[in-house]
Amino acid sequence: MKTCLLDATAPIDSLPLQFVEMAKPKPRTGEVLVRVSACGVCRTDLHVVEGELPYRKSPIVPGHQAVGTVEERGPGAERYRLGARVGVPWLYRTDGRCEYCRAGKENLCENADFTGYTVNGGYSEYIVAPQDFIYPIPNQFTDEQAAPLLCAGIIGFRCLRLCDLPPGGRLGLYGFGAAAHVAIQVARHWGLEVFAFTRDERHQQLARELGAAWVGGAAGEPPARLNAAILFAPAGELVPAALKALKKGGTLVLGGIHMSPVPTLPYELLYHERSIRSVANNTRQDGHDFFEVAAEIPIRTEVQVFPLREANAALHALKHDAIRGAAVLKMAAAESQTA
Repeated sequence: MKTCLLDATAPIDSLPLQFVEMAKPKPRTGEVLVRVSACGVCRTDLHVVEGELPYRKSPIVPGHQAVGTVEERGPGAERYRLGARVGVPWLYRTDGRCEYCRAGKENLCENADFTGYTVNGGYSEYIVAPQDFIYPIPNQFTDEQAAPLLCAGIIGFRCLRLCDLPPGGRLGLYGFGAAAHVAIQVARHWGLEVFAFTRDERHQQLARELGAAWVGGAAGEPPARLNAAILFAPAGELVPAALKALKKGGTLVLGGIHMSPVPTLPYELLYHERSIRSVANNTRQDGHDFFEVAAEIPIRTEVQVFPLREANAALHALKHDAIRGAAVLKMAAAESQTA
């Protein structure tokens, strides 16, 4: 099978992903083999490739938003029929035994595996995954449209839940990439008023098109105080500005897996019961609940498609905020180029 392999972490400008042939994996007990059609490109992939996340496995195939069809089933894997359309997300497997799993907080599992980080991911024509941790893909979405929902969508949804906003509440979104452009659609569906903070004019325009009540710069001052805000940009320097924009009792949710250092905060920004909380991974229930809402709306994902062999280019564009919406790798494009 064709795949993009990372031998050693390096800046994306050095084109560290190699487009190579690898043996097709075999599903084990409880696992399925998925023929991948499309895989979303996430900023977490960039953190893995450039080494901003701690080393876990090398070499590694990145990618954790893989959509495709079940081609083979391992022993005991009977949940999905052959040919079923499924998605493989970031949370690959948990141990089910640690204190967090027992408490219903499997997103914090002590011994979890993560797709494209501790096990090979979706920048590949095939991937194996546990049947208990993948999702059926609703018919409302094409493979390319569904791919960004598997991480950007689910994580954004979990962030929204943690904001605990009433209908009509004011929500700030800092950074307007793949996650925010999905989250705003859920927020508007729930009757929230959304304020978008982003420096890029293309992202500002997309925010307006998707119903933002106000759009301004990354550290801009909104026309009204916010009930809650979500910081999707991996920029710790935006934390003070986001806190300053909150009403008393407001919540700032940090939606990324990696962030630059947060500067020293004057206590007055936290006073009046403002709070900061992070989001770590997601539970399977988050995913199932999100896909139900996404299909009901239905979510419209804006994607820029790259052939698999151009994964380096897709990540480079993502790093430099050159993607309007979400980037997606298309496996069929890779096949046609090598035919």
